[in-house]
Amino acid sequence: MADFSQLEKLVREIDAKASAAPESSYTAKLLAKGVEKCAKKLGEEAVELALAAVQNNRTETAKEAADVLYHLLVLLKAAGVSPDEVMAELKRREGTSGLAEKASRKDD
Repeated sequence: MADFSQLEKLVREIDAKASAAPESSYTAKLLAKGVEKCAKKLGEEAVELALAAVQNNRTETAKEAADVLYHLLVLLKAAGVSPDEVMAELKRREGTSGLAEKASRKDD
């Protein structure tokens, strides 16, 4: 199993940089532009990840996946959603098949 301590470290770094001056930190700059900009960046990175994966480019897929994880965490910060809330939702879904979980959603 992978060591996820690097993700925890990244969360702490994003939290620390959130209050920095936008001209001194890319993270602070993104957060200062709001949820919409953060969401747009996540979408762009997700497309780049999908393209790298379809092209069977392992190196670029790993790099783009790292970008997606970073931008996801920045978006969560901008939206006021903690990683703990996401983990709680994953725990809630534990033991439920993906098909059953999807069927339980009223809006899908």
